[in-house]
Amino acid sequence: MSNISNSTGAMTINNIASGHVYVMTHSLFSDVIKIGCTPENPQTYASLLSAKTIGEYRVAFSLLCSNPCKVKKQLKKYLKAQEYVNEFYQVPAEVAVKLLKREILKIPNLTSI
Repeated sequence: MSNISNSTGAMTINNIASGHVYVMTHSLFSDVIKIGCTPENPQTYASLLSAKTIGEYRVAFSLLCSNPCKVKKQLKKYLKAQEYVNEFYQVPAEVAVKLLKREILKIPNLTSI
């Protein structure tokens, strides 16, 4: 079950039981990444985002897991100092991917169940 709000016209997922947490890059911003969670396939989601903007989103890394939005929140805490705007952070994708892989050790991912 998901808790989705739409107060500003943009869909925001607050909590989903299972899905993907992802790190995306954008073709126009080499040093800015997007961190998020989605119940959808992250590649499909990146394509949907790309269709709405100039340039293209690319999934640098994603993980299918339980409570992906909680994982996203933890990554956001780690990267708070590098926050650019909303779910975007000015940090190399490799750093965010390493943090996400470290979180894998702490959370049950669906491929290990």
